[in-house]
Amino acid sequence: QVQLVESGGGLVQAGGSLRLSCAASGPTFLTNAMGWFRQAPGKGREVVAAITRGGGSTSYADSVKGRFTIARDSAKDTVYLQTNSLKPEDTAVYYCAAGLSINTFAHDTLIRNWGQGTQVTVSS
Repeated sequence: QVQLVESGGGLVQAGGSLRLSCAASGPTFLTNAMGWFRQAPGKGREVVAAITRGGGSTSYADSVKGRFTIARDSAKDTVYLQTNSLKPEDTAVYYCAAGLSINTFAHDTLIRNWGQGTQVTVSS
């Protein structure tokens, strides 16, 4: 089992930025890929971004491309999500996730290891 501890959420005005962090502890093979999902009120959980252990492969939801950047410090087994040009529609609980490969991030039902979630609220 992997423990994922998130930090960095909060309230920000539209156009602002936040940096989310997620530190993992546990068997390293379970964190070959790490990333973020989000869930807005009344909606399902959707993938935001994912990254492989060495950072050689990343993927982003179309809605965040060009605004969000995912990065990873493999030595610390920590993943970061830099969110820029935030919009009110980015408001959601953001969940850190870990998987055996980046393909695991195709759907939330494939993820077995989740963080507790951190709230991001963007005011207009």
